Amino acid sequence: MAKKGAMASFACVDDYINNQSKESQIILHELRSLIKEVAPEAIELPNYKVPSFTLIPGSKPAQQLMIVAYAKHVSFYPFQATIDHFTNELKGFDLGKGTVKFKLNQPLPKELIKQMVAIRKDEIQNSLK
Repeated sequence: MAKKGAMASFACVDDYINNQSKESQIILHELRSLIKEVAPEAIELPNYKVPSFTLIPGSKPAQQLMIVAYAKHVSFYPFQATIDHFTNELKGFDLGKGTVKFKLNQPLPKELIKQMVAIRKDEIQNSLK
């Protein structure tokens, strides 16, 4: 059952992850690891009360990836342009505006996630030119 009331604030990404269900923690750790594998220089910070990753240090905070735990899924927010780039590969996934929802009981598409992080990083890098 989902928690009721206002979303809690967390001092760091680890605090956020450690306060989620065990199932969500596994997926959040995997997503974090995949993001850091593609963008080891990414800066982690809680933003909008959820784990966020600034892929290009010095870029705008609004240009980051986010991961969020919900009762039955974990959402990965790579932005709409990235979602649009992978339209065919994401068929069969529950999508929202700028987000892919991963169910807690299914394995993550790790290679696809890494490709999405790389594309998002390129999008940000190109916007800085």
